[in-house]
Amino acid sequence: MSNKIKAVIFDMDGVLIDAKDWHYEALNKALAIFGLEISRYDHLSTFDGLSTNQKLNILSKTHVLPSSLHSFINEMKQQYTMDITHQLCKPMFNHQYALSKLRQEGYHLAVASNSIRNTVKVMMERSSLMEYLDFYLSNQDVSKGKPDPEIYSLAINKLRLKPSECVIVEDNENGIKAARASGAHVFKVETVHDVTFENIKKFIAEVEAL
Repeated sequence: MSNKIKAVIFDMDGVLIDAKDWHYEALNKALAIFGLEISRYDHLSTFDGLSTNQKLNILSKTHVLPSSLHSFINEMKQQYTMDITHQLCKPMFNHQYALSKLRQEGYHLAVASNSIRNTVKVMMERSSLMEYLDFYLSNQDVSKGKPDPEIYSLAINKLRLKPSECVIVEDNENGIKAARASGAHVFKVETVHDVTFENIKKFIAEVEAL
């Protein structure tokens, strides 16, 4: 059968790690130094799933934020993100179970995230998911972040598979655009709690039945 799924590629924030609010809070904490803030509405409608650099570029267009401050804000933001991660990032049974079972059944597993490499590494280690992954990719492995499909195309190539043999698990508009453009099958979840072994297997079965 041509529709045989061989790999599952996960976005990280909002899919494997409930970190959306962490990034939001960390960036606002860094922006507050300069009297700026991203509202929750803007975060959800515009910024969700973008990298910090992409967010700062948008802010420089809409607010008085000199681009010379980007690297400083970025550094502060990463520092705050790490603080929160060390406090709150813990293993979730659902996810450990899902990834270990998928792995047992012979699926290749990878993470492709718009976060920086160190954030992905620390979050995967602290959530005890690293051992199940073939590899992980960050926004530092590509020249264009999501919504560009580059990171997913790279993951599929690294797995030496065709897009039709891969399922991508995504949760936000920018990530879904990237996933769809890569040509893979896209399983959209609302929250980290939807990422279960049963739900993923059900989606794979639907794709293979097509």
